[in-house]
Amino acid sequence: MNQLDALKQFTTVVADTGDFHQIAAYAPRDATTNPSLILKAVQKPEYAHLLKETVQRYGAQGLDETMNRLLVRFGCEILQLIPGRVSTEVDARLSFDTEATVTRARRIIDLYQGEGVHVDRILIKIASTWEGIQAAARLERDGIHTNLTLLFSFCQAVACGQAKVQLISPFVGRIYDWYKKQAGAGWDEAAMAGANDPGVLSVRRIYDFYKKFGIETEVMGASFRNVGQITALAGCDLLTISPELLAQLSATDAPLARALDPEVSKRGDQAFVTYDEAGFRYALNEDAMATEKLAEGIRAFAADTFKLEKLMQSV
Repeated sequence: MNQLDALKQFTTVVADTGDFHQIAAYAPRDATTNPSLILKAVQKPEYAHLLKETVQRYGAQGLDETMNRLLVRFGCEILQLIPGRVSTEVDARLSFDTEATVTRARRIIDLYQGEGVHVDRILIKIASTWEGIQAAARLERDGIHTNLTLLFSFCQAVACGQAKVQLISPFVGRIYDWYKKQAGAGWDEAAMAGANDPGVLSVRRIYDFYKKFGIETEVMGASFRNVGQITALAGCDLLTISPELLAQLSATDAPLARALDPEVSKRGDQAFVTYDEAGFRYALNEDAMATEKLAEGIRAFAADTFKLEKLMQSV
């Protein structure tokens, strides 16, 4: 049994790609996309027609609507290849506007339903700002399920649990990147690998908290830099993995043991905490890594959305 098959025994494997031709080979249950992945895909010859057809059909309705249509087109293509859910992202430029996020999310769901896709097969991706989390809480009450992304801190995870969001995506690799950069020449790769990786430790803390206190929000580790980060989180509810790392896992027969176990987490000594808006903002502000990576992630997704709009205008 290869490591990918072994991982699937206790973790739901999710493909992290906009390249749906790569998905079938690894048989994931779910798939996630984001503006950067869609931008990368539409610049490949095999996907260029999707962009062209969408712009020709809906371009007169404005950039926002054309973007929604393109995201849904990719989502529908992906859903033909997987049995589960696809995550589709709200424009990152709306990350600090609760009302606009709710409106955009509902429009995306309407478009999917117009294509005959059931609401339970869609997760609306929203950045884990305070405003984004409040938007997700409202959407969840309306039966629209959400995936809170760009999540780097414990306080973000706690607030998402309070909001009863369906799923969170803590970013393992970007946390690792920040600490490695901060350490500079003093970084000890071997000592900070596997279970000691700062990104892995962050997800483990969140997972343990959720399981100990019966919080039903799913934890999906994301943004991996190496296979060691993945195997150190074996047992997490879900892991969203790039095709490159899925290939590495499927090519490896080394034993894979479960690393995260809800029964073990329930016996932990974590204290229960909650956050109101002021407490959340202060806790996030105290976490330099999370503050920087959240802002950086929003800027990067917004920039790639802008590039995608430019491509649409050039068709």
